[in-house]
Amino acid sequence: MGGGPFPTEELEETGELLRKYGAEYGATTGRPRRCGWLDLPLLKYAIMLNGGTDLMMTKADVLSHFDTIKVCTSYKLGNESLDFLPYDISRLTEPVYEEFPSWKGDISGITRKVDLPVELKDYISFIEESTGVPVPFVSVGANRKEYVER
Repeated sequence: MGGGPFPTEELEETGELLRKYGAEYGATTGRPRRCGWLDLPLLKYAIMLNGGTDLMMTKADVLSHFDTIKVCTSYKLGNESLDFLPYDISRLTEPVYEEFPSWKGDISGITRKVDLPVELKDYISFIEESTGVPVPFVSVGANRKEYVER
């Protein structure tokens, strides 16, 4: 598996479920991919570094399998809370999460934004507000045409 920082990586049952539901295995090698929750400090850093102007949310259907969905909003460093990824991430003690209710159920047939579950809409709004970047598209299934334009 690839190395590198992944503070929100789930190594136990949750990671296995994310991998299973999301079919997160290498296309050529079949190796399992690393899986974890959305990391907002890391996402904001990537947006800043790359000049991102829009985000596409993928795998919304995968998250519907969980009762709650976690989002890392900061990191705990001793008694300090950091909303950015420090240079020396080995000093991080743990990600700090905000939890959201899932939008339980099959969403793969949804084609209009008005039909998206309110829990999914709230989750996306939180991401947009936290990053300052819009999410104009959401994939709701594994097929290429299973997405909703917001």
